[in-house]
Amino acid sequence: MIELGKYNTLSIARDTQVGLYLTDGKDDILLPNKYVPEDFEIGDELTVFVYLDQEERPVATTLEPYIYLNEFALLRVSYINKFGAFMNWGLEKDLFVPFREQARPMEATKRYLIHMFLDEKSNRLVGSSKLNQFLSNEELTVEEGEEVDLIVTHITELGINVIINEQHKGLMYLNEVYDDLRTGDRVKGYIKTIRPDNKIDVTLQKTGFDGIEPNAEKILDELRASRGFLRLNDNSHPEDIKTVLKMSKKTFKKAIGTLYKQKLIEIKEDGIYLINS
Repeated sequence: MIELGKYNTLSIARDTQVGLYLTDGKDDILLPNKYVPEDFEIGDELTVFVYLDQEERPVATTLEPYIYLNEFALLRVSYINKFGAFMNWGLEKDLFVPFREQARPMEATKRYLIHMFLDEKSNRLVGSSKLNQFLSNEELTVEEGEEVDLIVTHITELGINVIINEQHKGLMYLNEVYDDLRTGDRVKGYIKTIRPDNKIDVTLQKTGFDGIEPNAEKILDELRASRGFLRLNDNSHPEDIKTVLKMSKKTFKKAIGTLYKQKLIEIKEDGIYLINS
């Protein structure tokens, strides 16, 4: 079965004036001439993305879209008409976001985090900025300490709201984040806490002893790049540590403690020194 909104690996069935017709053994679909490879033979397999053309017919393309079926992406509004907004998703035909699927009224040229789904009534690929309907924390597929993929949705006074593995909702507290993050950013993170009500706290740093190692390595990298010296130590101001290393003072002190015990650094009044092995 040829699936809309996804890559499909199909066989070349026949060559025509308008392009190649590809097949999965049941259904055929057109790959227009502009996307036909220079060299091909009937029976060859091609991997193509399938969506609906301007006349709502399934069509194949070798262009790479910015978003796939049942996934999220930050897209820019190309234009708005009386039916809704149309987003640039890297293909010839824009992705439609009807007014009913807009969390707030969209504006032309602005970017919004979008989920793309297949509308069952119309059998069309549609976008939505009402993201919560596509996320659920009822049955969790993650565990505390697990590394996960995060997408930033929005930032509030409490923290940074994120999508976890494109399935769940989570929160990072602002006082634990030392990078400038924006809506649509994708980062690796870790499950910090799963609460009794299945709300999830996430962090960009590993927790516990495991979290010391990557931070210690980060300090070593910074020392090597700075000719073996950093003007930071236990008495440094937290903001200075955050500016240089993008980590909290607590994390910094644990990391340099580890490096000191391993006899990799010296800690002096003016800063830390890399010990040449």
